[in-house]
Amino acid sequence: MAVAVLDRSFSSEYPGGSSTEGRPLSWKRVFVQTDNGSVLGIELERGENAQTVKKKLQIALNVPTDESSLTFGDLVLNNDLSSIRNDSPLLLKRNQIHRSNSTPCLSPTGKDVWQRDRSGPIEILGCSSPSSRMKQLAKDVVKAIKNGVDPVSVNSGMGGAYYFKNIWGERVAIVKPTDEEPFAPNNPKGFVGKTLGQPGLKRSVRVGETGFREVAAYLLDHNYFANVPPTMLVKITHTVFNVNDCVGCKTKVFSNKSPAVSKIASLQQFIPHDFDASDHGTSSFPVSAVHRIGILDIRIFNTDRHAGNLLVRKLGPGADNFGEQTELIPIDHGLCLPECLEDPYFEWIHWPQASIPFTEEELEYIAKLDPVKDAEMLRMELPMIREACLRVLVLSTTFLKEAAAFGLCLSEIGEMMSRQFTGKEEEPSELELLCMEARKWVDERELFLSDEAGVEEGDDDFTQFPLDSDDDSDAFEAPAFSKFGAMKAGFRNPLSKLDERDEDEDGTYTTKEDSDTLTSTLPLHSGVPKSKVTGKTNYIGKASEHQSGSKSANELLSPSASFVKLSDMGPHEWRAFLEKFQELLPSAFRAQKHTAGGGLRPMPRLGTSCQF
Repeated sequence: MAVAVLDRSFSSEYPGGSSTEGRPLSWKRVFVQTDNGSVLGIELERGENAQTVKKKLQIALNVPTDESSLTFGDLVLNNDLSSIRNDSPLLLKRNQIHRSNSTPCLSPTGKDVWQRDRSGPIEILGCSSPSSRMKQLAKDVVKAIKNGVDPVSVNSGMGGAYYFKNIWGERVAIVKPTDEEPFAPNNPKGFVGKTLGQPGLKRSVRVGETGFREVAAYLLDHNYFANVPPTMLVKITHTVFNVNDCVGCKTKVFSNKSPAVSKIASLQQFIPHDFDASDHGTSSFPVSAVHRIGILDIRIFNTDRHAGNLLVRKLGPGADNFGEQTELIPIDHGLCLPECLEDPYFEWIHWPQASIPFTEEELEYIAKLDPVKDAEMLRMELPMIREACLRVLVLSTTFLKEAAAFGLCLSEIGEMMSRQFTGKEEEPSELELLCMEARKWVDERELFLSDEAGVEEGDDDFTQFPLDSDDDSDAFEAPAFSKFGAMKAGFRNPLSKLDERDEDEDGTYTTKEDSDTLTSTLPLHSGVPKSKVTGKTNYIGKASEHQSGSKSANELLSPSASFVKLSDMGPHEWRAFLEKFQELLPSAFRAQKHTAGGGLRPMPRLGTSCQF
């Protein structure tokens, strides 16, 4: 069902909002972004489909319909658009990576594109019911634009970002266009070379999708528990945005005056502050603030929490006028919710506040978290977010809830999620080891069920070995954490055991890691042949329908990017995996408590954040 994102009274206040008067109301509106950054708002009439949209784009952007594919998150839009929400951002991708000299380039600055786009300077995307605070923020920015108050670019960081102001010239919002991220085609700081949808700064976060994650972090921060500033996904138009010459194909027509450029971007409320955490000692940070930010970082599996993206605001003298009372504001969440388990980066992991036990209020907040409900909320509010990211959310939130209930403190939970570096290779984290064990158990069980089904359909005289025999006693009841704990001490490659291949009588190979018979997408450690058992449905089969000539992000991920993938399990396997994962947790937590009580603590990890 199409849900209007903006109430019409709000949209009509924008310049150009009256251009729709006298025309029949459209069925829904979409904002299409090409993989080179062009953005075009298109009004759809009822009955129009994906091919109709592509034909309109062929006229506006000169992109042949047979050379492109239209995607919405994981979904490849071959025809029907009924599942697409109103004001949703779609991505148009060329099927061929290379471009010949005769292929026309896409110009986001062309006059014909701007004339076909009847949307206003700011349109809120994705969110089904923008809060009054977010609406007012958008109104303030639009009013300033109409009165000639220009935004200014942010010099720091690797991506393009801009401070937008109100009519009094005060900074009220920071805007980050998705096509100006690191490695994106219109990055203003020289970090270019990829198109939207390819693996980015982090291999498990695609170029052009960090803005979705910025909004997701805000939506998951229930009741402003961690103090994340209000954030929304917008389509925004202004002359300040950057378009690189190789992408925009600028001509002499625009040499004297920059044209208005439309971008899909995250827009976050600017919070006045005194400095960031890198400019201040951590001793004055409130324990509750560190805990709350840490809880959020664990839930969203933040791969880039460093001191530079923790803003500090002075609140006055501390108790008895000793020290200084401060407030922490977490920002820059574009590298959270990866598509597979990565190595997170938590700078707070070695702060003394992280070793203090949770309070009753914090434990109550954690206990009330519902990862399944949170995933459903993100599907509704950000329908373009990928299912693999939602599985990471469910897994990490489940891990947090169980660990906190067991009595682990923030630093202990963070340590279990972080990888250790031996100097030669990086070893999987305790969390990844648990996932590897649970996944191994699920794969072996599925292989057994497949074999059992084959036997029942085959010779009736075939006799199986009893399940309680000595040889099979531990085949389906994993020896669990102790086995991997022993392996971790001196193993060369944690995937070597999972990648063992057994040759069958007919000469084919089956693998434990591939035993769930993926027919379209192999696990990360590519090179492992497919299982001979076929006919099962791949969970990410929607993505496999993509007929593009370019590889998906899952295929482009390097083997070392993740020891465990969650997206290649079907719904049944995923449920079984979560059940086994939770079953293994108590033993892992006891081992962690024993290590923390008498063992060596991991060395501090410094300088590994992205500063993004």
